[in-house]
Amino acid sequence: MTSAGVPYNGTMSEDLTPEMVAKRDRLLAVLAGLPGVAVAFSGGVDSAVVAKAAHVALGVKALAVTADSASVPRSELADAKTLAAVIGIRHVVVTTEEFDNADYLKNDGTRCYHCKSELYGRIETLLPTLGVPVICSGANLDDRGDYRPGLTAAAEHAVRHPLQEAGFTKADVRQLARFWQLPVWDKPASPCLSSRLAPGLAVTAERTLRVELAEAFLHAHGLRECRVRYHEGDLARVEVPVADVARFAAEPLAGELVARFRELGFQFVTLDLQGFRSGNLNGLISLDVKRRFAPTPAGTAS
Repeated sequence: MTSAGVPYNGTMSEDLTPEMVAKRDRLLAVLAGLPGVAVAFSGGVDSAVVAKAAHVALGVKALAVTADSASVPRSELADAKTLAAVIGIRHVVVTTEEFDNADYLKNDGTRCYHCKSELYGRIETLLPTLGVPVICSGANLDDRGDYRPGLTAAAEHAVRHPLQEAGFTKADVRQLARFWQLPVWDKPASPCLSSRLAPGLAVTAERTLRVELAEAFLHAHGLRECRVRYHEGDLARVEVPVADVARFAAEPLAGELVARFRELGFQFVTLDLQGFRSGNLNGLISLDVKRRFAPTPAGTAS
């Protein structure tokens, strides 16, 4: 039993510090205090830890819900299904229809808000059928300091953030995921494919597929973290780790990359000399939009 009185099915490890044991127990206690939860489950490390904790704390009263749309890579959907099976949690895949929303497609910097509104709204309508009353996300404390319009959508749908409530940073999440032997404990962040499109460039299923296949080329050449940023004029700005820039700029790989990207429909292919930088397209979002979705101060609803 944990100090929260919740059965724990893991093995204690000296790798888990007393502070992390306390945080783990708080997380389990938060979830055990709920009557049942549907975890918005992307298959990333944050939602995986919440899903694992929910399964430990609530058993059959917990399930994971994964969205499926043109913004989700097929490999990510397959990995989410496999991970849910590893965790042992009941898993449901729902088709979301954000591509039918003109406000989502225009990609003016509010796209994530409309995406999360669609997801949470879809889950909300399914809660009676699923037999649980509460939606949970994988947001952690570090998300409060970033541009996260999805948190505004979460607040509108009364979504709980167990990791935030239990005091988890991203580093804490990875530590607990490793302790629980979740295979995604060191998985890089993998935002949706639509996030690769520069603000102002309309989202289409054709463009997200083009990005998915372009990034598959990079992954096939040994990269874990990379991005293909899609800009106006069918321009691909390729971000790879700085240590790999020279390799991708040299022949024959450079020629192979250009040939493949042009085959996919990109007219111009550039290699960003600054390397991979997570979230750098946020710099193109207008200040007015950012002010509308400013992070909620710590200690308040988010």
